[in-house]
Amino acid sequence: MTTPLPLVAERIEDARPLPARFYRDAGLFESTREAFARSWQWLGPPADDGPRAEPSVLLPGFLDEPLLATRDESGRRRLFPNVCTHRAHPVATAPGDAKTLVCGYHGRRFGLDGRCLGAPGFERVPGFPCAEHDLAPLAERTLAGHRFVRLLGADGPAFLPGGLERRVQLDALTRALPAPRLARDFEVAAHWALYVENYLEGFHVPFVHPSLHRELDPTGYTAEPFEGGVLQVGRARTLADAFDADSTIVGPAEAERASIAAYYLWWFPNTMWNVYPWGLSVNVVEPLDLDRTRVRFRAFVLNEKRLASGAGADLDRVEAEDEAVVERVQQGVRSRHWHGTNFAPTHERGVHQFHRLLAAALTDVLDAARA
Repeated sequence: MTTPLPLVAERIEDARPLPARFYRDAGLFESTREAFARSWQWLGPPADDGPRAEPSVLLPGFLDEPLLATRDESGRRRLFPNVCTHRAHPVATAPGDAKTLVCGYHGRRFGLDGRCLGAPGFERVPGFPCAEHDLAPLAERTLAGHRFVRLLGADGPAFLPGGLERRVQLDALTRALPAPRLARDFEVAAHWALYVENYLEGFHVPFVHPSLHRELDPTGYTAEPFEGGVLQVGRARTLADAFDADSTIVGPAEAERASIAAYYLWWFPNTMWNVYPWGLSVNVVEPLDLDRTRVRFRAFVLNEKRLASGAGADLDRVEAEDEAVVERVQQGVRSRHWHGTNFAPTHERGVHQFHRLLAAALTDVLDAARA
């Protein structure tokens, strides 16, 4: 049986990072699947003119969870497992606009609200259909028009925006338009947690990202842990690279508008929102194996004119630099001589928070497996 990870001390000065075996242990990687299933996962904004029923797969290659999004005649949206309650066949195999969903295996019918309406061959079953035959709705939340889903746990973690609502006018982000031309998918030859750790600290920027270092002032970089993640704030070296004085994105309560280049928001375990003067970049980190990770980038643009300047410009180069350094770290964590030491208290508050949340989540998963 997989040995649990030690919990990480609350005070960063007293804390030890996750042990080296976390990055090498196949059993811990398997346990991570359940930790992800209990966490909030980003789905993105639904299309207003999309189909009434649309199947998808959440984190293909890792969770492989079939989902079904529906929209009824009143416009209400719901999210279900795309699994028939009879014999587990997908309820829908392609997008469609029918008002009734019919399973292609044995003909069980469902409404767009998930209710089982009937099925051939079940006429003599007492009480059929009843609630246990319905599709069970999944927990979901919406932030700035973007949907998030949690697969497991009625008592799972609350969805917490991490103070972003105080810093950013979320209504403005709902008006940001998807930019498919900026969408990217990358595969990184490294453990998924190494990619997240790299994201959660600006410590490496002067050494790894020369162009970004020219935009960001390292003396003003901050990381603010919250219950479900970390908010990082990057300060611009020049006013030209910061949010405009009349920006519709920065909240009116933000006292340092003139210096802010970007907000970097991470939700445990794998969702990143980067808010730039031009709009929103979403990164989703998707584990594939112990040493393989897929990263999806999606962009939502408010101000095309700002795309070419500041911390939010040239993201492909920054990504390539991050991939290269993370892949080199992956080689290092396999060494028999690396064990990890301490956190840098000034620079690694975000990484410390990640390790605390991850160790606690995996402990819960392993405790549940032993119960």
